[in-house]
Amino acid sequence: MLSSLPADAPPIREPLHAPVAHLIRGGVVEGVHYGSVVVLDGDGGVRFRLGDPEAAFYPRSALKPLQAVAMVRAGLPLDGELLSLAAASHSGEERHLAGTRRILARAGLAEDRLLNVPDLPFDPVVRDTWVRAGRAPSRLAQNCSGKHAAMLYTATLNGWSLDDYLDPAHPLQRAIAETVEDLTGRRVAAVTVDGCGAPLFAVSLEGLARAAARITTAAPGTPEARVADAMRAHAEMASGSGRDVAALMRSVPGLLAKDGFEGVQVAALPDGRAVAVKIADGAGRARIPVAAAALAQAGVDPALLADFTGETVLGGGRPVGGIRPVRALDGAGDPVCA
Repeated sequence: MLSSLPADAPPIREPLHAPVAHLIRGGVVEGVHYGSVVVLDGDGGVRFRLGDPEAAFYPRSALKPLQAVAMVRAGLPLDGELLSLAAASHSGEERHLAGTRRILARAGLAEDRLLNVPDLPFDPVVRDTWVRAGRAPSRLAQNCSGKHAAMLYTATLNGWSLDDYLDPAHPLQRAIAETVEDLTGRRVAAVTVDGCGAPLFAVSLEGLARAAARITTAAPGTPEARVADAMRAHAEMASGSGRDVAALMRSVPGLLAKDGFEGVQVAALPDGRAVAVKIADGAGRARIPVAAAALAQAGVDPALLADFTGETVLGGGRPVGGIRPVRALDGAGDPVCA
C-alpha cells in the first residue's frame, strides 16, 4: 500500500504561522493568537489558507478518527457509541467509563491491561466530583481510555501481543501509520509519544484536512464511513456533555469534527469540504472561533455557527470584548483586525 503513496513527507521546520485571531478588549487588540488554517473545497482544491498548513505538526487527538479507521480496517467490529468512544477524547463521565469497560469485556480483558497514563476525568465538574469522592487518578478515567481499549481489542482479534501494543513497531501501530499515510496522502514526517502513551504521527495540517474529507466522503459501510457515522450520531460519546466540538457537530448537519490538545481542530462535511486549524500557542479559546470562521469560508451558513464565536472578555463583570478571527479569515471581523 505504501508504494503507491507520494514519497515526500511534510517538511519539519519552524512553522510560518500568521495571526489568526485577536483578543479584543474595549476596541483595542490586547492579544494576538498566531496559527495556521486551511479550507478545502469539495473537489480537494484549497479554497483558503493562512499561515503554514504544509509544515509538519502533531495533530494530537485530532488524529483519533484516523486511528479508529485503521482499527476498523484491521477488523475491529465496533459500531455506534462504542466506535465513537474508540475515537474519543472523552470527559470521563460514567457513560464513558462504562463504554470502555464494555469494549474491554468484548475483548475478554481486564482494566489492568490498559497502558494509557492514569489521570483524573477531563471535564472539570466530573473531575471535582471524582476528587471529592476521594478517587485516585485512573487509566479508565483518562480521556483516551476508549481508544486504548479498542487498540487492545483489535490486537486480541488479530492475535497480536498485548503488553507492547503501544510500541511503534507493533503490528497495530504499523497498521495505524499506514492508514494515516493513506488518508493524508503524505508520508509521516516524524513519530513521537502522545500524552496518553500511544504513538503520535506528524502530518501536515492540509493532510489532516484531506484525511477528514476522505473519511466523510467514503462509501457507506466502509471503515471510514462507519467511523464518521458513529462519531456524528454519538457526538457526546466522542467528547462529552457540554463540549464545544459536540455542539458544533449537532449544529452543522453532517459535520464530522474532532479537536486535539494544543489548539488543533479538524472538521469535514459529507461533500468533502474540510477545514483544519492549529493555534500556535495551543490556546483553546481561539480554536473554536477560528474553526467556525474557517467553516464559514468553506460555505457553511454563518447562522449555524452563531454560537461559536468564542468566550466573552469581561471587565468588571461586564462584556467588553472577545476573540475575533482576523479580517483575512473573517471579513466581518472587528475593524481593529484590518
